[in-house]
Amino acid sequence: MLVGVCDFPSAYQFPPVGYGGIERWLWAVAVGARNAGADVHLLGPQWQPGLATDWTIDPVRLEDTAPSSLTAARLADTGYDLLVVGHEYPSLPAWRQIAETTGADVATFQHDPNFQHATDAFDSLATRLYCYSPEMLDRYAAHRPTAELAVHLGLDEQEAHASNLREDLVWLGRVDADKAPHIAIRAAEIVGRRIKIVGPVLSTAYADEYAVALEAGHVELVGEVGGTEKTRLLQRASAFVYTQAREYVEAGAAVFGEALRAGTPVAALTWRDGTCAQAALCDDTGHVITADPTVDDETAAHLLASAIEKATTLRPCDVQEIGLHRFDPAAHFTALATRS
Repeated sequence: MLVGVCDFPSAYQFPPVGYGGIERWLWAVAVGARNAGADVHLLGPQWQPGLATDWTIDPVRLEDTAPSSLTAARLADTGYDLLVVGHEYPSLPAWRQIAETTGADVATFQHDPNFQHATDAFDSLATRLYCYSPEMLDRYAAHRPTAELAVHLGLDEQEAHASNLREDLVWLGRVDADKAPHIAIRAAEIVGRRIKIVGPVLSTAYADEYAVALEAGHVELVGEVGGTEKTRLLQRASAFVYTQAREYVEAGAAVFGEALRAGTPVAALTWRDGTCAQAALCDDTGHVITADPTVDDETAAHLLASAIEKATTLRPCDVQEIGLHRFDPAAHFTALATRS
């Protein structure tokens, strides 16, 4: 099988070293495809140049290609069996026009809970949409999506064997109102634990509003990290703490796979059933609290604190064994490449 994995205009190179969402998913698919025995071409100009020593890179973007051009003819003659792309592109006429000339299947994963697709973007056979959680499947039911847990990888983030030498709690993500790390900070205080907040500050307004929490004595603001440093932080955490705002819909949820593959149990706060947390986790990998959205943050933090206490009793080696199976890149690619 010949697979083309397409980049898109992004603030990050592919694969990203630190933060990044769809970029990390596309790299995981490329790695998974290779691990599953497929031939892989990385399509687009934003793949890191150093990859060229080990990967085939074609800097073409399909949407920038004229249908009558030599590039379009070359793409059609290459013989792609599958094109993997960010979720917007099956609804982008310029991209679709070229993709259809290749005769390849198209697979994408929904990473945005609000993007509106063209009515004919997916037929669930040759063009396929995948969604993480029951609530995402419901939101995109008109496009007949398939349930699949997304796998995300950054550069140099291979997991070592899980260790029982565990230290602080870790929260990882973008620091903004949607992700609500202030609740994780308060929950850590309740259980008497230090917590590392890992990720970029994407909202200065949020950081200013919750400056007292973010600057508390039991909090370490790590900032954005990637590669081996990010993996090390996860593998040394006694638990990964997940939070979200009441109305926020998590679409892709890289963090669950990252934590479990590192052997780090998860304590998660959600506000309804059917979220990514419930889809990704089980009693052997963490504990999910589903809070009434009418309760205040203090009550939610106490509920999350109880989840932290339960999660930290789990054995890292058991968590990692399940995580490596549940979020395996090769298995994920195989699911994407298979017509249901």
